Amino acid sequence: MTNHIVLFEPEIPDNTGNIARTCAGTNTVLDLIEPLGFRLDDKHLKRAVLDYGGEVEIRRHDDLRAFLATLPDNAEMYLISKFSSKVYTDVDYTDESKDYYFVFGRETTGLPETFMRQYADRNLRIPMSDKIRAFNLSNSAAIVIFEALRQQGFPHMEKSHHYENDKLKDDYNRPGRYQRNLPKH
Repeated sequence: MTNHIVLFEPEIPDNTGNIARTCAGTNTVLDLIEPLGFRLDDKHLKRAVLDYGGEVEIRRHDDLRAFLATLPDNAEMYLISKFSSKVYTDVDYTDESKDYYFVFGRETTGLPETFMRQYADRNLRIPMSDKIRAFNLSNSAAIVIFEALRQQGFPHMEKSHHYENDKLKDDYNRPGRYQRNLPKH
């Protein structure tokens, strides 16, 4: 089972960089459908990815048709859209024989309507209030991928880690560590 975040014609390098960093931290493949609204060597993209760029598998596709041609037979593709009435948490992402693809649209215009209608049963929504048009793209990608990972039991991810200066360990949290001797008035 492999998870994929798919960005259709992303326009903002910071969003794509943040998503690439999320992909590196979650062992998720990042698929980019061209044209991109930036170059992959963009300084904003690099700043968002930090030094994790080599840790994420990025696959580029010339267009939507080329991307669809690469989908394996075991692919489960979901389109994330505010226009859907089915909530992303209502889907089971735990079939280990399948690869999961979460497709997100362009920041300004979303996914093409014809594509969404073609896969109408595959459209999913993140619930939100009526006070905004949509969530930020990188936040939306993180919300959806972490639900899939939660259902999958966070495969190949650390659920705990020991840090030298661990704030939750006894040595670091010794009594009085946060107390200061302030002068009395």
